[in-house]
Amino acid sequence: MEMTKYLNTQLAGVKASDILAFANFASGIPNIVNFTVGEPDFNTPEHVQQAAIRSIQENHSHYAPSNGTQELRQNVSDYLADKYDQHYTPEEVIVTEGATEAIYTAIVSVLNPGDKVIIPTPTFPLYIADVTVAGGQPILVDTSATDFKLTPELLAQTIDREGPSVKMVVLNYPDNPTGVTYSQAELDALGDVLRDKPIFALCDEIYSELNYDHPHASLTKSLREQTILISGVSKSHAMTGWRIGLLCAPQNVVNELSKIHQFTITSTATVAQDAAAEALGNGQDDALPMKAEYQKRRDYILDTLNELGFQTVKPSGAFYIYTKIAPDLEQDDVKFAYDLAKNGHVAAVPGSYFGPGGDHYLRLSYATSMAEIKRGMTQLQQYVADQRVSQTV
Repeated sequence: MEMTKYLNTQLAGVKASDILAFANFASGIPNIVNFTVGEPDFNTPEHVQQAAIRSIQENHSHYAPSNGTQELRQNVSDYLADKYDQHYTPEEVIVTEGATEAIYTAIVSVLNPGDKVIIPTPTFPLYIADVTVAGGQPILVDTSATDFKLTPELLAQTIDREGPSVKMVVLNYPDNPTGVTYSQAELDALGDVLRDKPIFALCDEIYSELNYDHPHASLTKSLREQTILISGVSKSHAMTGWRIGLLCAPQNVVNELSKIHQFTITSTATVAQDAAAEALGNGQDDALPMKAEYQKRRDYILDTLNELGFQTVKPSGAFYIYTKIAPDLEQDDVKFAYDLAKNGHVAAVPGSYFGPGGDHYLRLSYATSMAEIKRGMTQLQQYVADQRVSQTV
């Protein structure tokens, strides 16, 4: 008997990750420089590692409270207030299994079948998949014409067109894949559009510590009652493998979100929570050296891409460059990326994998060493030169 036809019918609308498929293809190519990986190449700070060792030695090996240890949730509350002027009590914080679980918990908690979620694109595909599995309808809004930012006008038009079924807007800033972020005034203007409408704003701020040009802004400052905040220590403290995310919302909303969280994972690992408590309690500025290095890497890649005729909206956060392929080269970004990997030994993710507005683009992660970046840019220069010569023959 073929049992797959009896699975959740929503799974038919979810496709396997093209990004992972491309990364797997590229990983089998010798001497390739990998710009696909979206995680810090730094190590977790030593004082955080030592806190985890102490936790193990003190036998913190039992279940933690479902929403998180009191120490960690208190440190989250203090950290957000001190760093970003975001104010949540410890009771308004849920410690999740990475930001990934926080996103899933928020989306599944909010949506009823048929509800619509506005998702500006290009975007990381996770949001689209979660909305689909929850029985919702992703409404993809191409922002390529507005420098990859959702404008108040575009948001208002989309809400008017889609009607009362819109229940959520997803905002990721600084953004993956573009590296673009918003000013406080821009977020306040989006908040004005959403205010007093029965629409949640899901704000993924996992890259909040990696803002290069101005202090981190947040919709929580102008639309707290309708905002569900996502954060974590993966990017700020190079702790991707520790799987600690943060989900913050007003108390009455958290009370409901915690139900999905409890029945999905029970609680995150106690040792990892102790490490995260140390990271946020005594390592509030741990990301500063990483951020300085990321900026150097970003600028080096941008200079090379500009010289080659690629067009890029300068990223102001995260560790991604989203660049438009030079007009005299192959414009099918999937073909270009696969050929670049195979013949140029440089792996950059096709931009169209991130949704409408991504055609003709590539995403490069600069979460890799400067030595590798220089090697990769040299190989990209050689590949582009070879392509241009072959076109003139």
